[in-house]
Amino acid sequence: MDPRNLFETRTTYRLLRLEYLAALGLCTTLFITHWQEVRLIPALILFAYIDVIGYLPGLIAFHRSRSGKIHRGFYVAYNLAHSFVTAGLVAFLWAWLVRPEWALLAIPIHLCGDRGLLGNFLKPFAVSFEPSPHPAYIRLAAAVSGRTT
Repeated sequence: MDPRNLFETRTTYRLLRLEYLAALGLCTTLFITHWQEVRLIPALILFAYIDVIGYLPGLIAFHRSRSGKIHRGFYVAYNLAHSFVTAGLVAFLWAWLVRPEWALLAIPIHLCGDRGLLGNFLKPFAVSFEPSPHPAYIRLAAAVSGRTT
């Protein structure tokens, strides 16, 4: 992928996920190493807020929709909640207003787990909220790889 070709091949997608798995491993190791210093309730809140705000409302709307189309606001909520920029702001505010603590590692553990383990990145408006092959992408992937559809 480059600035003029905004798509991933299967190999580059897997390599990108591998980078997030490495970050997940580091964050999880730090979390476990400092387990006795981790406040569990804040860690659970910091882990869960991302999906409670960003994923569950869109998931519910998607499953209630007969057409599979949902309001763009659900995509915006998902992308804001799953952004490392937002996560950094949440962590900064928590550290400033509450205290710096190991429980904050729950945030990158969640985001790196989503990307590394599940393969979920930010959601563009043009694709289904829940993973489903887009016909245009299937054709593009076939053309780029030299296969025919």
